[in-house]
Amino acid sequence: MTINSTDFRIGATASLPFPEPRLTPPATPLIPAGWLISALAVSGLVVVAMMAWAGLIIMPVSFGFIATVAIMAPPALGRFWLRRPNSPRQRRLAAFCEDAFLFLAISLLGVLASYPAAAATKGFADPALAHVDRLLHFDWLAWYGVVSASPWLQRLGAVAYAAIYVTPALLLGWFALTDRRCEARQFLVTFWLAAVLTLAAFPLFPAEGPLAYLWHGPIPYMPTSALYQQELIPALRAHQMTGIDLAALRGLVCAPSFHTASAVVFMAAAWPVARLWRLTLPINLAMLAATPVEGTHYLADMIAGALVGALAVAIVRSVLGLLAPPDETAGAPWLRSRSAA
Repeated sequence: MTINSTDFRIGATASLPFPEPRLTPPATPLIPAGWLISALAVSGLVVVAMMAWAGLIIMPVSFGFIATVAIMAPPALGRFWLRRPNSPRQRRLAAFCEDAFLFLAISLLGVLASYPAAAATKGFADPALAHVDRLLHFDWLAWYGVVSASPWLQRLGAVAYAAIYVTPALLLGWFALTDRRCEARQFLVTFWLAAVLTLAAFPLFPAEGPLAYLWHGPIPYMPTSALYQQELIPALRAHQMTGIDLAALRGLVCAPSFHTASAVVFMAAAWPVARLWRLTLPINLAMLAATPVEGTHYLADMIAGALVGALAVAIVRSVLGLLAPPDETAGAPWLRSRSAA
Protein backbone atom coordinates (compact mmCIF):
# COMPACT_ATOMS: atom_id res chain seq x y z
CA MET A 1 0.00 0.00 0.00
CA THR A 2 1.33 3.42 -0.94
CA ILE A 3 0.86 6.26 1.52
CA ASN A 4 0.17 9.60 -0.12
CA SER A 5 1.32 12.33 2.24
CA THR A 6 -1.07 14.79 0.59
CA ASP A 7 -4.03 12.65 1.58
CA PHE A 8 -2.89 11.77 5.11
CA ARG A 9 -2.33 15.03 6.93
CA ILE A 10 -2.91 16.21 10.42
CA GLY A 11 -5.65 18.67 9.55
CA ALA A 12 -7.56 16.33 7.23
CA THR A 13 -10.44 14.12 8.19
CA ALA A 14 -8.67 11.25 6.43
CA SER A 15 -6.72 9.83 9.33
CA LEU A 16 -5.14 6.86 11.02
CA PRO A 17 -5.07 3.95 11.27
CA PHE A 18 -7.99 3.53 8.85
CA PRO A 19 -8.32 6.23 6.16
CA GLU A 20 -11.65 7.77 5.37
CA PRO A 21 -12.75 10.16 2.61
CA ARG A 22 -12.03 13.80 3.31
CA LEU A 23 -15.29 15.46 4.29
CA THR A 24 -14.07 19.02 4.73
CA PRO A 25 -10.90 20.83 3.72
CA PRO A 26 -8.13 20.73 6.32
CA ALA A 27 -7.54 23.75 8.53
CA THR A 28 -3.78 24.22 8.17
CA PRO A 29 -2.06 20.90 7.50
CA LEU A 30 1.06 20.68 9.63
CA ILE A 31 2.48 17.30 10.58
CA PRO A 32 1.72 14.70 7.89
CA ALA A 33 -0.14 11.74 9.35
CA GLY A 34 2.33 9.50 7.55
CA TRP A 35 4.91 10.66 10.09
CA LEU A 36 2.81 9.20 12.89
CA ILE A 37 2.35 5.95 10.95
CA SER A 38 6.09 5.73 10.41
CA ALA A 39 6.89 6.61 14.03
CA LEU A 40 4.63 3.88 15.41
CA ALA A 41 5.80 1.32 12.84
CA VAL A 42 9.47 2.01 13.57
CA SER A 43 8.76 2.01 17.31
CA GLY A 44 7.11 -1.38 17.03
CA LEU A 45 10.03 -2.83 15.08
CA VAL A 46 12.53 -1.40 17.56
CA VAL A 47 10.62 -2.87 20.51
CA VAL A 48 10.47 -6.29 18.81
CA ALA A 49 14.22 -6.16 18.13
CA MET A 50 14.96 -5.10 21.71
CA MET A 51 12.85 -7.91 23.12
CA ALA A 52 14.51 -10.45 20.83
CA TRP A 53 17.93 -9.26 21.98
CA ALA A 54 16.90 -9.58 25.64
CA GLY A 55 15.32 -13.00 25.07
CA LEU A 56 11.86 -11.75 25.99
CA ILE A 57 8.52 -12.80 24.54
CA ILE A 58 4.95 -11.80 25.24
CA MET A 59 2.99 -14.66 26.77
CA PRO A 60 0.18 -15.16 24.20
CA VAL A 61 -1.86 -17.63 26.21
CA SER A 62 -2.62 -15.56 29.27
CA PHE A 63 -5.35 -13.48 30.78
CA GLY A 64 -3.25 -10.36 30.22
CA PHE A 65 -2.97 -10.94 26.49
CA ILE A 66 -6.70 -11.53 26.15
CA ALA A 67 -7.47 -8.47 28.28
CA THR A 68 -5.13 -6.28 26.21
CA VAL A 69 -6.78 -7.41 22.99
CA ALA A 70 -10.20 -6.80 24.56
CA ILE A 71 -9.19 -3.23 25.48
CA MET A 72 -7.60 -2.32 22.15
CA ALA A 73 -10.04 -4.07 19.84
CA PRO A 74 -13.13 -1.85 20.40
CA PRO A 75 -11.52 1.44 19.25
CA ALA A 76 -9.82 -0.32 16.34
CA LEU A 77 -13.03 -2.02 15.22
CA GLY A 78 -15.02 1.17 15.82
CA ARG A 79 -12.64 3.13 13.59
CA PHE A 80 -12.86 0.48 10.89
CA TRP A 81 -16.65 0.39 11.08
CA LEU A 82 -16.77 4.20 10.81
CA ARG A 83 -14.17 4.44 8.05
CA ARG A 84 -16.77 6.26 5.92
CA PRO A 85 -18.75 8.35 8.43
CA ASN A 86 -22.10 9.66 7.19
CA SER A 87 -22.70 12.37 9.78
CA PRO A 88 -20.80 14.77 12.04
CA ARG A 89 -21.57 12.52 15.00
CA GLN A 90 -20.07 9.49 13.27
CA ARG A 91 -17.05 11.53 12.20
CA ARG A 92 -16.38 12.60 15.78
CA LEU A 93 -16.83 9.08 17.11
CA ALA A 94 -14.45 7.79 14.44
CA ALA A 95 -11.90 10.40 15.44
CA PHE A 96 -12.12 9.43 19.12
CA CYS A 97 -11.80 5.70 18.31
CA GLU A 98 -8.74 6.40 16.18
CA ASP A 99 -7.04 8.60 18.76
CA ALA A 100 -7.82 6.23 21.63
CA PHE A 101 -6.33 3.31 19.69
CA LEU A 102 -3.17 5.27 18.90
CA PHE A 103 -2.76 6.42 22.51
CA LEU A 104 -3.14 2.85 23.78
CA ALA A 105 -0.65 1.59 21.20
CA ILE A 106 1.93 4.22 22.19
CA SER A 107 1.43 3.40 25.89
CA LEU A 108 1.75 -0.35 25.35
CA LEU A 109 4.89 -0.04 23.24
CA GLY A 110 6.45 2.27 25.82
CA VAL A 111 5.88 -0.10 28.74
CA LEU A 112 7.07 -3.12 26.75
CA ALA A 113 10.23 -1.28 25.68
CA SER A 114 11.15 -0.58 29.30
CA TYR A 115 11.73 -4.31 29.92
CA PRO A 116 14.55 -4.92 27.41
CA ALA A 117 15.87 -1.42 28.19
CA ALA A 118 16.13 -2.44 31.86
CA ALA A 119 17.95 -5.64 30.85
CA ALA A 120 20.65 -3.53 29.21
CA THR A 121 21.32 -1.39 32.29
CA LYS A 122 24.08 -1.72 34.85
CA GLY A 123 24.23 -0.64 38.46
CA PHE A 124 21.79 1.72 40.18
CA ALA A 125 21.78 5.50 40.37
CA ASP A 126 19.97 5.71 43.73
CA PRO A 127 22.91 7.25 45.66
CA ALA A 128 23.18 10.08 43.14
CA LEU A 129 19.42 10.65 42.95
CA ALA A 130 19.07 10.62 46.75
CA HIS A 131 21.98 13.08 46.98
CA VAL A 132 20.20 15.47 44.61
CA ASP A 133 17.10 15.24 46.81
CA ARG A 134 19.17 16.15 49.85
CA LEU A 135 20.58 19.17 48.01
CA LEU A 136 16.99 20.18 47.21
CA HIS A 137 15.98 19.63 50.86
CA PHE A 138 13.37 17.09 49.84
CA ASP A 139 12.77 14.46 52.53
CA TRP A 140 11.17 11.45 50.82
CA LEU A 141 11.02 9.46 54.06
CA ALA A 142 9.02 12.20 55.77
CA TRP A 143 6.63 12.38 52.79
CA TYR A 144 6.20 8.61 52.87
CA GLY A 145 5.69 8.66 56.63
CA VAL A 146 2.77 11.07 56.32
CA VAL A 147 1.10 8.96 53.64
CA SER A 148 1.69 5.64 55.38
CA ALA A 149 0.02 7.00 58.53
CA SER A 150 -3.15 8.04 56.69
CA PRO A 151 -5.42 5.47 54.97
CA TRP A 152 -7.27 8.35 53.31
CA LEU A 153 -4.10 9.72 51.74
CA GLN A 154 -3.23 6.23 50.58
CA ARG A 155 -6.56 5.78 48.79
CA LEU A 156 -6.53 9.27 47.31
CA GLY A 157 -2.92 8.89 46.22
CA ALA A 158 -3.58 5.58 44.44
CA VAL A 159 -6.55 7.09 42.58
CA ALA A 160 -4.64 10.25 41.67
CA TYR A 161 -1.65 8.27 40.42
CA ALA A 162 -3.93 6.27 38.10
CA ALA A 163 -5.23 9.52 36.60
CA ILE A 164 -2.49 9.27 33.97
CA TYR A 165 -5.22 7.58 31.90
CA VAL A 166 -8.01 10.00 32.84
CA THR A 167 -6.60 13.20 31.40
CA PRO A 168 -5.86 11.70 27.94
CA ALA A 169 -9.45 10.43 27.76
CA LEU A 170 -10.72 13.93 28.55
CA LEU A 171 -8.35 15.55 26.06
CA LEU A 172 -9.06 13.17 23.21
CA GLY A 173 -12.78 13.21 23.92
CA TRP A 174 -12.81 17.02 23.86
CA PHE A 175 -10.72 17.18 20.69
CA ALA A 176 -13.01 14.70 18.93
CA LEU A 177 -16.20 16.39 20.12
CA THR A 178 -15.03 19.81 18.92
CA ASP A 179 -13.44 18.56 15.67
CA ARG A 180 -9.93 19.59 16.77
CA ARG A 181 -8.01 17.09 14.65
CA CYS A 182 -4.83 19.17 14.62
CA GLU A 183 -4.73 19.33 18.41
CA ALA A 184 -5.39 15.62 18.80
CA ARG A 185 -2.60 14.63 16.44
CA GLN A 186 -0.17 17.09 17.97
CA PHE A 187 -0.93 15.72 21.44
CA LEU A 188 -0.35 12.14 20.29
CA VAL A 189 2.94 13.03 18.59
CA THR A 190 4.15 14.86 21.68
CA PHE A 191 3.14 12.01 23.98
CA TRP A 192 4.99 9.56 21.73
CA LEU A 193 8.09 11.77 21.72
CA ALA A 194 8.02 12.11 25.53
CA ALA A 195 7.93 8.31 25.81
CA VAL A 196 10.88 7.96 23.43
CA LEU A 197 12.93 10.55 25.31
CA THR A 198 12.11 8.92 28.66
CA LEU A 199 13.22 5.50 27.45
CA ALA A 200 16.38 6.97 25.92
CA ALA A 201 17.34 8.53 29.27
CA PHE A 202 16.33 5.53 31.39
CA PRO A 203 19.58 3.51 30.93
CA LEU A 204 21.54 6.49 32.24
CA PHE A 205 19.69 6.48 35.59
CA PRO A 206 18.42 2.98 36.45
CA ALA A 207 17.23 2.98 40.04
CA GLU A 208 15.55 0.78 42.63
CA GLY A 209 13.49 3.70 43.89
CA PRO A 210 13.46 5.47 47.26
CA LEU A 211 11.29 2.87 48.98
CA ALA A 212 13.85 0.15 48.32
CA TYR A 213 16.90 2.36 48.86
CA LEU A 214 15.90 4.60 51.76
CA TRP A 215 13.39 2.61 53.81
CA HIS A 216 14.65 -0.04 56.20
CA GLY A 217 12.53 -2.48 58.16
CA PRO A 218 8.91 -3.59 57.76
CA ILE A 219 6.97 -1.65 55.12
CA PRO A 220 3.83 -0.10 56.67
CA TYR A 221 2.27 0.83 53.32
CA MET A 222 3.03 -0.70 49.92
CA PRO A 223 2.43 1.94 47.23
CA THR A 224 1.24 1.31 43.69
CA SER A 225 4.73 0.86 42.24
CA ALA A 226 5.79 -1.37 45.14
CA LEU A 227 9.35 -2.75 44.82
CA TYR A 228 9.11 -3.72 41.16
CA GLN A 229 12.33 -2.00 40.09
CA GLN A 230 14.30 -3.79 42.80
CA GLU A 231 12.71 -7.15 41.97
CA LEU A 232 12.47 -7.11 38.17
CA ILE A 233 15.51 -5.19 36.92
CA PRO A 234 18.10 -7.65 38.35
CA ALA A 235 16.05 -10.58 36.99
CA LEU A 236 15.95 -9.00 33.54
CA ARG A 237 19.68 -8.32 33.62
CA ALA A 238 20.37 -11.95 34.52
CA HIS A 239 17.94 -13.17 31.81
CA GLN A 240 15.98 -15.03 34.48
CA MET A 241 12.78 -13.52 33.15
CA THR A 242 11.82 -14.54 29.63
CA GLY A 243 8.04 -14.14 29.40
CA ILE A 244 6.06 -10.93 29.83
CA ASP A 245 2.51 -11.27 31.09
CA LEU A 246 0.58 -8.24 29.86
CA ALA A 247 -1.60 -8.45 32.97
CA ALA A 248 1.47 -7.90 35.13
CA LEU A 249 3.18 -5.06 33.26
CA ARG A 250 5.05 -2.85 35.70
CA GLY A 251 6.65 0.55 35.40
CA LEU A 252 10.42 0.05 35.59
CA VAL A 253 11.54 3.59 34.79
CA CYS A 254 12.40 5.51 37.92
CA ALA A 255 14.25 8.43 36.34
CA PRO A 256 12.99 10.32 34.45
CA SER A 257 9.50 10.09 35.92
CA PHE A 258 7.13 9.42 33.01
CA HIS A 259 4.14 10.41 35.12
CA THR A 260 5.70 13.86 35.47
CA ALA A 261 6.63 14.06 31.80
CA SER A 262 3.06 13.07 30.90
CA ALA A 263 1.60 15.72 33.21
CA VAL A 264 3.63 18.41 31.43
CA VAL A 265 2.45 17.15 28.03
CA PHE A 266 -1.16 16.93 29.23
CA MET A 267 -1.17 20.46 30.63
CA ALA A 268 0.49 21.86 27.50
CA ALA A 269 -2.20 20.23 25.36
CA ALA A 270 -4.99 21.61 27.56
CA TRP A 271 -3.54 25.12 27.93
CA PRO A 272 -4.99 26.75 24.76
CA VAL A 273 -8.56 25.96 25.88
CA ALA A 274 -9.32 27.64 29.21
CA ARG A 275 -12.27 25.38 29.98
CA LEU A 276 -10.20 22.24 29.34
CA TRP A 277 -7.29 23.64 31.34
CA ARG A 278 -9.47 24.30 34.38
CA LEU A 279 -10.85 20.77 34.17
CA THR A 280 -7.53 18.94 33.86
CA LEU A 281 -5.24 21.10 36.02
CA PRO A 282 -6.43 19.79 39.43
CA ILE A 283 -6.28 16.21 38.15
CA ASN A 284 -2.66 16.60 37.09
CA LEU A 285 -1.64 18.45 40.23
CA ALA A 286 -3.11 15.63 42.33
CA MET A 287 -1.25 13.08 40.20
CA LEU A 288 2.03 14.94 40.68
CA ALA A 289 1.47 15.15 44.45
CA ALA A 290 0.92 11.38 44.55
CA THR A 291 3.89 10.52 42.33
CA PRO A 292 6.71 10.54 44.95
CA VAL A 293 5.05 7.84 47.07
CA GLU A 294 2.77 5.93 44.68
CA GLY A 295 5.41 5.96 41.94
CA THR A 296 8.30 5.57 44.41
CA HIS A 297 10.09 8.51 42.78
CA TYR A 298 12.77 10.84 44.02
CA LEU A 299 12.15 14.54 43.50
CA ALA A 300 15.13 14.38 41.15
CA ASP A 301 13.18 11.88 39.02
CA MET A 302 10.27 14.28 38.77
CA ILE A 303 12.47 17.23 37.81
CA ALA A 304 14.05 15.10 35.09
CA GLY A 305 10.59 14.03 33.95
CA ALA A 306 9.40 17.64 33.78
CA LEU A 307 12.42 18.50 31.63
CA VAL A 308 11.66 15.58 29.31
CA GLY A 309 8.02 16.65 28.96
CA ALA A 310 9.01 20.26 28.34
CA LEU A 311 11.58 19.19 25.75
CA ALA A 312 9.00 17.10 23.90
CA VAL A 313 6.57 20.04 23.85
CA ALA A 314 9.32 22.42 22.70
CA ILE A 315 10.39 20.13 19.86
CA VAL A 316 6.82 19.79 18.60
CA ARG A 317 6.31 23.54 18.86
CA SER A 318 9.47 24.13 16.85
CA VAL A 319 8.37 21.70 14.15
CA LEU A 320 4.95 23.31 13.97
CA GLY A 321 6.55 26.74 13.76
CA LEU A 322 8.67 25.60 10.82
CA LEU A 323 5.80 23.93 8.99
CA ALA A 324 3.15 26.60 9.52
CA PRO A 325 3.02 29.47 7.02
CA PRO A 326 4.66 32.63 8.45
CA ASP A 327 1.37 34.52 8.53
CA GLU A 328 -0.74 31.64 9.82
CA THR A 329 -0.69 30.01 13.26
CA ALA A 330 -4.33 28.90 13.31
CA GLY A 331 -3.34 25.31 12.72
CA ALA A 332 -0.72 25.30 15.46
CA PRO A 333 -2.76 25.31 18.68
CA TRP A 334 0.24 25.51 20.99
CA LEU A 335 1.42 28.63 19.18
CA ARG A 336 -1.80 30.56 19.54
CA SER A 337 -3.27 32.33 22.56
CA ARG A 338 -5.66 30.66 24.93
CA SER A 339 -9.33 30.49 24.05
CA ALA A 340 -12.35 29.91 26.25
CA ALA A 341 -13.96 27.19 24.08
